[in-house]
Amino acid sequence: MKFDISLLLPELFQILIILGLFVQTLMKPEAEDGKGFGVRWVPWAAAAGIAVSVYSLKLSGSLFWDTYQVDGLSQFFKMAVALGFAIASLNAVNTPTVKEAQRADYFLFFALSSFGLMLLASSAELITIYISLEIASYSLYAIIPLRGNDPQAAEAGIKYILFGAAATAVALFGLSYILASQNTTYLHVLATKPWSWSAAPMAVVGITLFMVGFFFKLALFPFHFWCPDVYDGTSNETAAFAATLPKLGAVVVLIRLVALLKPEIEIITVMAILSAASMTFGNLAALVQKDVKRILGYSSVAHAGYVLVGLVAASAAGLSAAGFYSLIYLLMNLTCFWVICSLSRDGKNLMLDDLNGLYQRAPYLAFILAVGAFALVGLPPTAGFIGKLFLLTAAWNRGYNWLIIIAALNTAISIYYYLNIVRHAYTHESEEGVQFQEPRCCSSVWGGVLAASLLILGVLPESVFHWMEAAARQIMP
Repeated sequence: MKFDISLLLPELFQILIILGLFVQTLMKPEAEDGKGFGVRWVPWAAAAGIAVSVYSLKLSGSLFWDTYQVDGLSQFFKMAVALGFAIASLNAVNTPTVKEAQRADYFLFFALSSFGLMLLASSAELITIYISLEIASYSLYAIIPLRGNDPQAAEAGIKYILFGAAATAVALFGLSYILASQNTTYLHVLATKPWSWSAAPMAVVGITLFMVGFFFKLALFPFHFWCPDVYDGTSNETAAFAATLPKLGAVVVLIRLVALLKPEIEIITVMAILSAASMTFGNLAALVQKDVKRILGYSSVAHAGYVLVGLVAASAAGLSAAGFYSLIYLLMNLTCFWVICSLSRDGKNLMLDDLNGLYQRAPYLAFILAVGAFALVGLPPTAGFIGKLFLLTAAWNRGYNWLIIIAALNTAISIYYYLNIVRHAYTHESEEGVQFQEPRCCSSVWGGVLAASLLILGVLPESVFHWMEAAARQIMP
Protein backbone atom coordinates (compact mmCIF):
# COMPACT_ATOMS: atom_id res chain seq x y z
CA MET A 1 0.00 0.00 0.00
CA LYS A 2 1.42 3.38 -1.05
CA PHE A 3 1.55 5.88 1.80
CA ASP A 4 0.92 9.46 0.69
CA ILE A 5 1.81 11.77 3.56
CA SER A 6 0.27 14.77 1.78
CA LEU A 7 -3.17 13.32 2.61
CA LEU A 8 -2.48 14.09 6.27
CA LEU A 9 -1.56 17.77 5.96
CA PRO A 10 -4.28 19.17 8.31
CA GLU A 11 -3.54 16.51 10.94
CA LEU A 12 0.24 17.02 10.70
CA PHE A 13 -0.14 20.77 11.08
CA GLN A 14 -2.34 20.25 14.13
CA ILE A 15 0.32 17.95 15.59
CA LEU A 16 2.88 20.75 15.18
CA ILE A 17 0.63 23.06 17.22
CA ILE A 18 0.26 20.33 19.86
CA LEU A 19 4.02 19.82 20.03
CA GLY A 20 4.59 23.56 20.35
CA LEU A 21 2.14 23.78 23.25
CA PHE A 22 3.60 20.66 24.86
CA VAL A 23 7.09 22.22 24.81
CA GLN A 24 5.64 25.40 26.25
CA THR A 25 4.07 23.49 29.15
CA LEU A 26 7.55 22.21 30.06
CA MET A 27 9.05 25.69 30.12
CA LYS A 28 8.96 28.21 32.93
CA PRO A 29 5.45 29.72 32.96
CA GLU A 30 4.83 33.33 32.08
CA ALA A 31 4.58 35.89 34.83
CA GLU A 32 1.20 36.27 36.49
CA ASP A 33 0.92 39.82 35.15
CA GLY A 34 0.53 38.40 31.65
CA LYS A 35 3.68 40.02 30.23
CA GLY A 36 5.38 38.06 27.52
CA PHE A 37 4.10 36.37 24.40
CA GLY A 38 2.38 33.52 26.26
CA VAL A 39 -0.20 31.64 24.18
CA ARG A 40 -1.03 34.52 21.87
CA TRP A 41 0.63 32.65 19.00
CA VAL A 42 -1.98 29.87 19.12
CA PRO A 43 -4.85 31.68 17.32
CA TRP A 44 -2.47 32.73 14.56
CA ALA A 45 -1.14 29.19 14.18
CA ALA A 46 -4.73 27.91 14.18
CA ALA A 47 -5.59 30.45 11.47
CA ALA A 48 -2.73 29.03 9.39
CA GLY A 49 -4.30 25.62 9.99
CA ILE A 50 -7.47 26.88 8.27
CA ALA A 51 -5.39 27.70 5.18
CA VAL A 52 -3.81 24.24 5.24
CA SER A 53 -7.26 22.64 5.51
CA VAL A 54 -8.62 24.70 2.61
CA TYR A 55 -5.59 23.68 0.53
CA SER A 56 -6.38 20.04 1.33
CA LEU A 57 -10.05 20.20 0.35
CA LYS A 58 -9.59 18.38 -2.95
CA LEU A 59 -7.32 15.62 -1.64
CA SER A 60 -8.63 12.07 -1.71
CA GLY A 61 -7.34 8.61 -0.93
CA SER A 62 -7.25 5.96 1.79
CA LEU A 63 -4.59 5.14 4.37
CA PHE A 64 -3.84 2.58 7.06
CA TRP A 65 -5.43 -0.39 5.32
CA ASP A 66 -8.61 1.53 4.43
CA THR A 67 -9.39 2.49 8.02
CA TYR A 68 -8.68 6.16 7.27
CA GLN A 69 -10.54 7.76 4.39
CA VAL A 70 -9.58 11.15 2.96
CA ASP A 71 -12.44 12.45 0.83
CA GLY A 72 -14.55 15.53 0.33
CA LEU A 73 -16.57 14.90 3.49
CA SER A 74 -13.56 14.48 5.75
CA GLN A 75 -11.77 17.54 4.35
CA PHE A 76 -14.86 19.73 4.66
CA PHE A 77 -15.20 18.86 8.34
CA LYS A 78 -11.47 19.22 9.00
CA MET A 79 -11.73 22.74 7.60
CA ALA A 80 -14.70 23.39 9.91
CA VAL A 81 -12.78 22.01 12.92
CA ALA A 82 -9.76 24.17 12.08
CA LEU A 83 -12.03 27.21 11.79
CA GLY A 84 -13.72 26.49 15.11
CA PHE A 85 -10.38 25.86 16.85
CA ALA A 86 -9.01 29.19 15.60
CA ILE A 87 -12.05 31.18 16.76
CA ALA A 88 -12.30 29.37 20.11
CA SER A 89 -8.57 29.92 20.71
CA LEU A 90 -8.80 33.61 19.90
CA ASN A 91 -11.79 33.86 22.22
CA ALA A 92 -9.90 32.18 25.08
CA VAL A 93 -6.57 34.04 24.90
CA ASN A 94 -7.54 36.37 27.75
CA THR A 95 -9.83 34.05 29.69
CA PRO A 96 -10.05 35.36 33.28
CA THR A 97 -10.80 31.97 34.89
CA VAL A 98 -7.53 30.23 33.95
CA LYS A 99 -4.24 31.23 35.59
CA GLU A 100 -1.49 32.47 33.32
CA ALA A 101 0.72 29.53 34.30
CA GLN A 102 -1.98 27.07 33.20
CA ARG A 103 -2.87 28.59 29.85
CA ALA A 104 -0.42 26.54 27.79
CA ASP A 105 -1.92 23.37 29.28
CA TYR A 106 -5.41 24.74 28.66
CA PHE A 107 -4.72 25.37 24.98
CA LEU A 108 -2.93 22.02 24.68
CA PHE A 109 -6.18 20.29 25.60
CA PHE A 110 -8.05 22.45 23.07
CA ALA A 111 -5.59 21.39 20.37
CA LEU A 112 -5.69 17.71 21.34
CA SER A 113 -9.48 17.63 21.24
CA SER A 114 -9.47 19.30 17.82
CA PHE A 115 -6.91 16.75 16.60
CA GLY A 116 -9.20 13.93 17.73
CA LEU A 117 -12.09 15.52 15.82
CA MET A 118 -9.96 15.69 12.67
CA LEU A 119 -9.19 11.98 13.06
CA LEU A 120 -12.89 11.34 13.54
CA ALA A 121 -13.69 13.07 10.24
CA SER A 122 -11.60 10.56 8.26
CA SER A 123 -12.25 7.41 10.29
CA ALA A 124 -13.88 4.78 8.05
CA GLU A 125 -13.85 1.82 10.43
CA LEU A 126 -15.80 1.43 13.68
CA ILE A 127 -12.88 0.77 16.04
CA THR A 128 -10.95 3.70 14.53
CA ILE A 129 -14.05 5.86 15.01
CA TYR A 130 -14.29 4.81 18.66
CA ILE A 131 -10.61 5.55 19.38
CA SER A 132 -10.83 8.94 17.66
CA LEU A 133 -13.93 9.75 19.70
CA GLU A 134 -12.05 9.04 22.92
CA ILE A 135 -9.07 11.18 21.87
CA ALA A 136 -11.45 14.07 21.23
CA SER A 137 -13.32 13.51 24.52
CA TYR A 138 -10.56 13.03 27.10
CA SER A 139 -9.25 16.57 26.68
CA LEU A 140 -12.67 18.03 27.44
CA TYR A 141 -12.89 15.93 30.59
CA ALA A 142 -9.80 17.79 31.81
CA ILE A 143 -10.70 21.39 30.92
CA ILE A 144 -14.41 21.59 31.70
CA PRO A 145 -13.78 21.71 35.51
CA LEU A 146 -11.20 24.52 35.09
CA ARG A 147 -12.92 27.63 36.41
CA GLY A 148 -10.99 28.84 39.40
CA ASN A 149 -12.53 27.51 42.61
CA ASP A 150 -16.11 27.48 41.36
CA PRO A 151 -17.88 24.35 42.68
CA GLN A 152 -20.30 24.49 39.74
CA ALA A 153 -17.38 23.80 37.40
CA ALA A 154 -16.44 20.68 39.35
CA GLU A 155 -20.06 19.53 39.21
CA ALA A 156 -20.15 20.18 35.44
CA GLY A 157 -16.94 18.19 34.97
CA ILE A 158 -18.24 15.23 36.98
CA LYS A 159 -21.52 15.16 35.05
CA TYR A 160 -19.74 15.34 31.71
CA ILE A 161 -17.32 12.55 32.62
CA LEU A 162 -20.00 10.25 34.05
CA PHE A 163 -22.48 10.72 31.21
CA GLY A 164 -19.66 10.56 28.66
CA ALA A 165 -18.31 7.32 30.11
CA ALA A 166 -21.79 5.78 30.10
CA ALA A 167 -22.45 6.85 26.50
CA THR A 168 -19.13 5.54 25.20
CA ALA A 169 -19.65 2.26 27.06
CA VAL A 170 -23.03 1.85 25.37
CA ALA A 171 -21.41 2.67 22.00
CA LEU A 172 -18.71 0.05 22.58
CA PHE A 173 -21.37 -2.50 23.52
CA GLY A 174 -23.20 -1.70 20.29
CA LEU A 175 -19.97 -2.13 18.34
CA SER A 176 -19.66 -5.67 19.68
CA TYR A 177 -23.18 -6.45 18.39
CA ILE A 178 -22.29 -5.12 14.93
CA LEU A 179 -19.08 -7.14 14.82
CA ALA A 180 -20.87 -10.30 15.95
CA SER A 181 -23.67 -9.99 13.39
CA GLN A 182 -21.94 -8.46 10.37
CA ASN A 183 -18.42 -9.90 10.89
CA THR A 184 -16.68 -6.65 9.90
CA THR A 185 -16.10 -3.13 11.17
CA TYR A 186 -15.23 -1.50 7.83
CA LEU A 187 -17.87 0.98 6.71
CA HIS A 188 -17.52 0.23 2.99
CA VAL A 189 -18.16 -3.46 3.71
CA LEU A 190 -21.01 -2.71 6.12
CA ALA A 191 -22.68 -0.75 3.31
CA THR A 192 -23.26 -4.05 1.49
CA LYS A 193 -24.87 -5.74 4.50
CA PRO A 194 -28.58 -5.86 5.42
CA TRP A 195 -29.76 -3.41 8.09
CA SER A 196 -33.44 -4.23 8.50
CA TRP A 197 -34.98 -5.70 11.65
CA SER A 198 -36.21 -8.77 9.80
CA ALA A 199 -32.85 -9.58 8.17
CA ALA A 200 -30.35 -8.52 10.86
CA PRO A 201 -31.96 -7.68 14.23
CA MET A 202 -28.67 -7.83 16.13
CA ALA A 203 -27.07 -5.40 13.68
CA VAL A 204 -29.99 -2.96 14.10
CA VAL A 205 -29.61 -3.06 17.88
CA GLY A 206 -25.85 -2.69 17.55
CA ILE A 207 -25.80 0.34 15.27
CA THR A 208 -28.50 2.03 17.35
CA LEU A 209 -26.41 1.59 20.50
CA PHE A 210 -23.27 2.69 18.66
CA MET A 211 -25.00 5.89 17.60
CA VAL A 212 -25.80 6.68 21.24
CA GLY A 213 -22.21 7.79 21.80
CA PHE A 214 -22.62 10.39 19.07
CA PHE A 215 -26.13 11.38 20.14
CA PHE A 216 -24.49 12.23 23.47
CA LYS A 217 -21.95 14.50 21.77
CA LEU A 218 -24.74 16.08 19.77
CA ALA A 219 -26.77 16.66 22.99
CA LEU A 220 -29.77 14.94 21.45
CA PHE A 221 -32.75 14.21 23.70
CA PRO A 222 -32.76 12.04 25.85
CA PHE A 223 -28.93 12.05 25.93
CA HIS A 224 -28.79 15.75 26.68
CA PHE A 225 -28.77 15.77 30.51
CA TRP A 226 -25.19 16.99 30.74
CA CYS A 227 -25.59 19.86 28.29
CA PRO A 228 -27.27 22.78 30.16
CA ASP A 229 -25.38 22.07 33.39
CA VAL A 230 -22.01 21.88 31.62
CA TYR A 231 -22.67 25.10 29.69
CA ASP A 232 -23.72 26.76 32.94
CA GLY A 233 -20.92 25.40 35.12
CA THR A 234 -17.82 25.62 32.94
CA SER A 235 -16.11 28.87 31.94
CA ASN A 236 -17.51 30.92 29.08
CA GLU A 237 -14.52 30.22 26.83
CA THR A 238 -14.59 26.47 27.48
CA ALA A 239 -18.34 26.39 26.91
CA ALA A 240 -17.80 28.08 23.52
CA PHE A 241 -15.51 25.20 22.52
CA ALA A 242 -17.56 22.37 24.06
CA ALA A 243 -20.80 23.73 22.58
CA THR A 244 -19.59 23.69 19.00
CA LEU A 245 -16.62 21.59 17.90
CA PRO A 246 -17.58 18.16 19.35
CA LYS A 247 -20.87 18.40 17.48
CA LEU A 248 -18.94 18.55 14.19
CA GLY A 249 -17.35 15.19 15.00
CA ALA A 250 -20.72 13.70 15.90
CA VAL A 251 -22.35 14.91 12.68
CA VAL A 252 -19.62 13.64 10.35
CA VAL A 253 -19.75 10.15 11.88
CA LEU A 254 -23.54 10.06 11.80
CA ILE A 255 -23.45 11.10 8.13
CA ARG A 256 -21.13 8.18 7.35
CA LEU A 257 -23.32 5.76 9.30
CA VAL A 258 -26.60 6.96 7.81
CA ALA A 259 -25.09 6.64 4.32
CA LEU A 260 -25.10 2.87 4.99
CA LEU A 261 -28.82 2.78 5.68
CA LYS A 262 -31.97 2.87 3.59
CA PRO A 263 -34.55 5.55 4.42
CA GLU A 264 -37.41 3.11 5.00
CA ILE A 265 -35.77 0.96 7.67
CA GLU A 266 -36.41 1.03 11.40
CA ILE A 267 -33.30 2.94 12.53
CA ILE A 268 -34.28 5.99 10.49
CA THR A 269 -37.72 5.95 12.12
CA VAL A 270 -36.11 5.91 15.57
CA MET A 271 -33.97 8.89 14.56
CA ALA A 272 -37.06 10.76 13.34
CA ILE A 273 -38.80 10.24 16.69
CA LEU A 274 -35.69 11.39 18.59
CA SER A 275 -35.43 14.42 16.32
CA ALA A 276 -39.00 15.51 17.05
CA ALA A 277 -38.60 14.93 20.79
CA SER A 278 -35.29 16.81 20.92
CA MET A 279 -36.61 19.86 19.07
CA THR A 280 -39.72 20.06 21.21
CA PHE A 281 -38.08 19.49 24.57
CA GLY A 282 -35.13 21.80 23.88
CA ASN A 283 -37.29 24.72 22.79
CA LEU A 284 -39.85 24.35 25.59
CA ALA A 285 -37.15 24.08 28.26
CA ALA A 286 -35.34 27.15 26.90
CA LEU A 287 -38.48 29.29 27.28
CA VAL A 288 -38.17 29.52 31.07
CA GLN A 289 -34.40 30.04 31.36
CA LYS A 290 -32.85 33.29 32.60
CA ASP A 291 -29.17 32.37 32.29
CA VAL A 292 -27.96 33.11 28.75
CA LYS A 293 -25.69 30.05 28.63
CA ARG A 294 -28.47 27.76 29.81
CA ILE A 295 -30.65 29.19 27.04
CA LEU A 296 -27.92 28.28 24.55
CA GLY A 297 -27.60 24.87 26.20
CA TYR A 298 -31.23 23.95 25.69
CA SER A 299 -31.06 25.61 22.28
CA SER A 300 -28.34 23.12 21.31
CA VAL A 301 -30.67 20.27 22.27
CA ALA A 302 -33.24 21.68 19.84
CA HIS A 303 -30.64 22.21 17.11
CA ALA A 304 -29.52 18.59 17.45
CA GLY A 305 -33.06 17.69 16.46
CA TYR A 306 -32.88 20.00 13.44
CA VAL A 307 -29.64 18.35 12.26
CA LEU A 308 -31.28 14.93 12.49
CA VAL A 309 -33.98 16.10 10.07
CA GLY A 310 -31.34 16.06 7.34
CA LEU A 311 -30.04 12.67 8.43
CA VAL A 312 -33.56 11.23 8.45
CA ALA A 313 -33.85 12.13 4.76
CA ALA A 314 -30.99 9.63 4.16
CA SER A 315 -30.29 11.16 0.75
CA ALA A 316 -27.36 13.10 -0.67
CA ALA A 317 -29.37 16.33 -0.33
CA GLY A 318 -30.28 15.54 3.29
CA LEU A 319 -26.76 14.57 4.35
CA SER A 320 -25.28 17.64 2.68
CA ALA A 321 -27.88 19.83 4.40
CA ALA A 322 -26.96 18.30 7.77
CA GLY A 323 -23.26 18.94 7.14
CA PHE A 324 -23.89 22.50 5.96
CA TYR A 325 -26.11 23.23 8.97
CA SER A 326 -23.46 21.92 11.38
CA LEU A 327 -21.03 24.50 9.97
CA ILE A 328 -23.68 27.21 10.32
CA TYR A 329 -24.38 26.09 13.89
CA LEU A 330 -20.66 26.41 14.68
CA LEU A 331 -20.62 30.00 13.44
CA MET A 332 -23.92 30.98 15.11
CA ASN A 333 -22.90 29.74 18.53
CA LEU A 334 -19.35 31.10 18.39
CA THR A 335 -20.84 34.49 17.49
CA CYS A 336 -23.08 34.46 20.57
CA PHE A 337 -20.31 33.18 22.82
CA TRP A 338 -17.95 35.85 21.50
CA VAL A 339 -20.37 38.47 22.82
CA ILE A 340 -20.77 36.64 26.15
CA CYS A 341 -17.01 36.43 26.66
CA SER A 342 -16.54 40.07 25.67
CA LEU A 343 -19.22 41.24 28.10
CA SER A 344 -18.19 39.20 31.12
CA ARG A 345 -15.07 40.84 32.53
CA ASP A 346 -14.72 38.43 35.45
CA GLY A 347 -15.89 35.30 33.66
CA LYS A 348 -19.24 35.12 35.46
CA ASN A 349 -22.36 33.83 33.75
CA LEU A 350 -24.64 36.42 32.18
CA MET A 351 -28.32 36.64 33.03
CA LEU A 352 -30.85 38.17 30.66
CA ASP A 353 -31.10 41.27 32.85
CA ASP A 354 -27.36 41.82 32.42
CA LEU A 355 -28.04 42.55 28.77
CA ASN A 356 -30.41 45.42 29.55
CA GLY A 357 -29.47 48.58 27.68
CA LEU A 358 -26.63 46.91 25.81
CA TYR A 359 -27.39 48.92 22.66
CA GLN A 360 -26.47 52.09 24.61
CA ARG A 361 -23.44 50.77 26.46
CA ALA A 362 -21.95 48.71 23.63
CA PRO A 363 -23.85 49.10 20.35
CA TYR A 364 -21.31 47.02 18.42
CA LEU A 365 -21.72 44.05 20.77
CA ALA A 366 -25.49 44.46 20.69
CA PHE A 367 -25.48 44.26 16.90
CA ILE A 368 -23.27 41.13 16.85
CA LEU A 369 -25.54 39.49 19.44
CA ALA A 370 -28.63 40.35 17.41
CA VAL A 371 -27.15 38.79 14.26
CA GLY A 372 -26.28 35.61 16.17
CA ALA A 373 -29.73 35.39 17.75
CA PHE A 374 -31.54 36.04 14.44
CA ALA A 375 -29.43 33.30 12.82
CA LEU A 376 -30.28 30.83 15.58
CA VAL A 377 -33.98 31.58 15.08
CA GLY A 378 -33.62 31.07 11.35
CA LEU A 379 -34.71 34.51 10.18
CA PRO A 380 -33.74 35.74 6.69
CA PRO A 381 -31.28 36.88 5.44
CA THR A 382 -29.07 34.99 7.90
CA ALA A 383 -27.38 31.65 7.30
CA GLY A 384 -29.61 30.05 9.93
CA PHE A 385 -32.62 30.60 7.66
CA ILE A 386 -31.02 29.08 4.57
CA GLY A 387 -29.60 26.18 6.61
CA LYS A 388 -33.04 25.26 7.95
CA LEU A 389 -34.53 25.70 4.49
CA PHE A 390 -32.06 23.18 3.07
CA LEU A 391 -32.85 20.72 5.88
CA LEU A 392 -36.62 20.93 5.55
CA THR A 393 -36.72 20.80 1.75
CA ALA A 394 -34.31 17.85 1.65
CA ALA A 395 -36.51 15.84 4.02
CA TRP A 396 -39.84 16.72 2.38
CA ASN A 397 -41.59 13.80 0.65
CA ARG A 398 -39.11 11.32 2.11
CA GLY A 399 -41.79 9.66 4.22
CA TYR A 400 -41.49 11.94 7.26
CA ASN A 401 -43.49 15.02 6.38
CA TRP A 402 -44.89 15.06 9.92
CA LEU A 403 -41.35 15.74 11.14
CA ILE A 404 -41.06 18.78 8.87
CA ILE A 405 -44.29 20.19 10.34
CA ILE A 406 -42.96 19.67 13.88
CA ALA A 407 -39.67 21.37 12.92
CA ALA A 408 -41.54 24.37 11.53
CA LEU A 409 -43.68 24.67 14.67
CA ASN A 410 -40.59 24.45 16.88
CA THR A 411 -38.91 27.19 14.89
CA ALA A 412 -41.91 29.38 15.71
CA ILE A 413 -41.61 28.50 19.42
CA SER A 414 -37.90 29.36 19.44
CA ILE A 415 -38.61 32.88 18.20
CA TYR A 416 -39.73 33.86 21.71
CA TYR A 417 -36.59 33.10 23.68
CA TYR A 418 -34.08 34.11 21.00
CA LEU A 419 -35.75 37.44 20.37
CA ASN A 420 -36.11 37.86 24.13
CA ILE A 421 -32.31 38.12 24.23
CA VAL A 422 -32.45 40.89 21.62
CA ARG A 423 -35.36 42.54 23.43
CA HIS A 424 -33.32 42.82 26.62
CA ALA A 425 -30.40 44.27 24.69
CA TYR A 426 -32.43 46.85 22.73
CA THR A 427 -35.64 47.71 24.56
CA HIS A 428 -34.81 47.41 28.28
CA GLU A 429 -33.10 50.23 30.08
CA SER A 430 -30.12 49.40 32.29
CA GLU A 431 -29.94 50.49 35.91
CA GLU A 432 -26.48 49.17 36.66
CA GLY A 433 -25.83 46.47 34.09
CA VAL A 434 -22.90 44.15 33.85
CA GLN A 435 -19.47 45.74 33.69
CA PHE A 436 -18.59 44.78 30.17
CA GLN A 437 -15.10 44.38 28.79
CA GLU A 438 -14.41 46.53 25.73
CA PRO A 439 -13.23 44.19 22.96
CA ARG A 440 -9.73 44.79 21.66
CA CYS A 441 -9.32 45.96 18.07
CA CYS A 442 -8.33 42.52 16.75
CA SER A 443 -11.13 40.84 18.68
CA SER A 444 -13.62 43.39 17.36
CA VAL A 445 -12.59 42.58 13.82
CA TRP A 446 -13.17 38.85 14.43
CA GLY A 447 -16.58 39.54 15.94
CA GLY A 448 -17.51 41.49 12.84
CA VAL A 449 -16.19 38.70 10.62
CA LEU A 450 -18.37 36.16 12.42
CA ALA A 451 -21.48 38.29 12.03
CA ALA A 452 -20.65 39.03 8.40
CA SER A 453 -20.13 35.33 7.65
CA LEU A 454 -23.64 34.58 8.92
CA LEU A 455 -25.08 37.23 6.65
CA ILE A 456 -22.97 36.32 3.61
CA LEU A 457 -23.72 32.59 3.89
CA GLY A 458 -27.39 33.48 4.20
CA VAL A 459 -27.31 35.35 0.89
CA LEU A 460 -24.65 33.38 -1.00
CA PRO A 461 -24.62 29.80 0.33
CA GLU A 462 -24.20 28.03 -3.02
CA SER A 463 -20.43 27.48 -3.09
CA VAL A 464 -20.17 26.05 0.43
CA PHE A 465 -23.31 23.95 0.06
CA HIS A 466 -22.18 22.53 -3.27
CA TRP A 467 -18.87 21.47 -1.67
CA MET A 468 -20.82 19.58 0.94
CA GLU A 469 -23.27 18.16 -1.60
CA ALA A 470 -20.45 16.77 -3.76
CA ALA A 471 -18.88 15.23 -0.65
CA ALA A 472 -22.17 13.59 0.36
CA ARG A 473 -22.70 12.11 -3.10
CA GLN A 474 -19.19 10.69 -2.95
CA ILE A 475 -19.94 8.55 0.11
CA MET A 476 -23.42 7.37 -0.89
CA PRO A 477 -23.35 3.62 -1.78
